[in-house]
Amino acid sequence: MNMNNSRIWHCAIAGFGLVVSMAAHANITWQGKVQASAFERDDSKSWLNHGWGNQRFDKEAELIEISRAWVDVRAELGMDWSAHVSAQYVPDPSDKIGVTEAFLKYNPLTNNPYQWNVKLGGFYPAMSMENPQVGWSSPYTYSFSGINAWLGEEVRTFGAEFEISRLGKRFRSPHDVSVHAAFFKGNDPAGTMLAWRGFASHDRQSMFNESVYFPPVRSLNEPQLRFQAPQVKPFSEVDGKWGYYFGVHWDYQKQQQLKVYWYDNQGDPAAINKNTGQYAWDTKFLSVAWLYKFNKQTRLIAQWLDGSTAMGKNRGVNNDFSSYYVLLSHKMAAHRFSGRVERSKVADKDTWAFDPNTSDTDALTLTYRYQFDKHWQSGVEWLYQKSDVENRSAAALPEQVSQSQWRFVTEYSF
Repeated sequence: MNMNNSRIWHCAIAGFGLVVSMAAHANITWQGKVQASAFERDDSKSWLNHGWGNQRFDKEAELIEISRAWVDVRAELGMDWSAHVSAQYVPDPSDKIGVTEAFLKYNPLTNNPYQWNVKLGGFYPAMSMENPQVGWSSPYTYSFSGINAWLGEEVRTFGAEFEISRLGKRFRSPHDVSVHAAFFKGNDPAGTMLAWRGFASHDRQSMFNESVYFPPVRSLNEPQLRFQAPQVKPFSEVDGKWGYYFGVHWDYQKQQQLKVYWYDNQGDPAAINKNTGQYAWDTKFLSVAWLYKFNKQTRLIAQWLDGSTAMGKNRGVNNDFSSYYVLLSHKMAAHRFSGRVERSKVADKDTWAFDPNTSDTDALTLTYRYQFDKHWQSGVEWLYQKSDVENRSAAALPEQVSQSQWRFVTEYSF
């Protein structure tokens, strides 16, 4: 572990040691889920197993397994402070338990029409309309869109976020507006998965201090990329620089919601940690997410992401990327039906012909969920992905691959 990462984790351990001590006298609540899945195993080895497939579950997975278990813990530390920790278990690529979020929140209660709060620690930027539930999960589909699957893989805030909100009811207005601004470290390699795998729809979230494989691209054998490891440590600090993002949320009478974010990790693409094989990628993007409720039963969610990422001296790897999805969901008593279409693209702009990064991905997801009671739910999902990835040709594989997978799920909530 390099010096910067060591400081980050020592501070985190010390900080949450203090939280544990304080929590001994706190009001603690928790909620979570255990998810079991049976699925049609895909013949293409998943990227999680250092393969080329875009599906999470491949032939190395068990036919039926605990696909994910997660818990959110909240400790009230007085009138204004609270501590939040989210942890999960996943079986792939090997049984792992880890933390996905851990932060302190200061939320003072005032009579002021403008409310504010501060978050300190490691957490998701609130960009997604698709993942509002416990453990950053979705009530609509079991697999996330390519946009939010990538955010779950490579994007997390390790720093501080300040939020100020204007509550419409205090101004006799139907509009609620909030502004979010954050500074962070520890997210330098974000962009690695997009360059060497492209977008993929799945529900596998990365944990703190985890290494995640990407496909065994041939270009890593070339001298220019000899220091890059065959996996990404997405929450590493490499260049010592602070990144930032800012966002605006708008809510109109709970019928329409809009989230607009600009993210920039301010990575120095020439910086590399040779011990871990991780570069600092210069990654920036705009995210726009919109939710519209036709009525209490039916809603439409759409999101668009557009940005760029680069690494290496003289930006040897230099890509633009974009993605969008549209999701329609209808709830009828205990039944929920959801469908999502999406399209994603990574465009190679650099001159390194030995390292082609262009990829196009189309996906269609159809999901049915049935809620038996407040604890038990079952459902079925069909996920189709067609990907055209240029760097597959160097591995003597077809560039264009179509994959589909059925998944049967039972969840227990507590």
